Amino acid sequence: MRLNDLKPAPGAKHRRKRLGCGESSGLGKTCGKGHKGQKARSGASIRPGFEGGQMPINRRLPKKGFSNAKFRTEYAVVNLATLEEKFDDGATIDEAALRAAGLVKGGAWDGVKILAVGDLTKKFTVQVDKVSAAAREKIEKAGGSVSES
Repeated sequence: MRLNDLKPAPGAKHRRKRLGCGESSGLGKTCGKGHKGQKARSGASIRPGFEGGQMPINRRLPKKGFSNAKFRTEYAVVNLATLEEKFDDGATIDEAALRAAGLVKGGAWDGVKILAVGDLTKKFTVQVDKVSAAAREKIEKAGGSVSES
């Protein structure tokens, strides 16, 4: 294969739609916008959910129920494989260390949780808000210790 043999996949390239280029082009005169009306005007756009003055469906339907979602506790999740990769043997791992390593970003978290994805060979002292049972087992098996705050 050579550079002069390269070409895009069939159907990948389209001609630009050139409006107002004569009647026989199929996009002359009204340029595919039909005759008059709100959608034929320049700059016209109808906001999503607008139903032409009829009461929109999101206002017609009854509002019912309660969601506890805004009160839930959200944890920043870190996997053991990532800890293995980023930290040295014997390291103390807490939220500050995780933030310094770039593993926990943003301030919207209620805490940090360690999950057991990956294997662990290094010995860590882990001090975070939550640790899964499997992660605790792997950390202790590797000779480390876990304390939840």
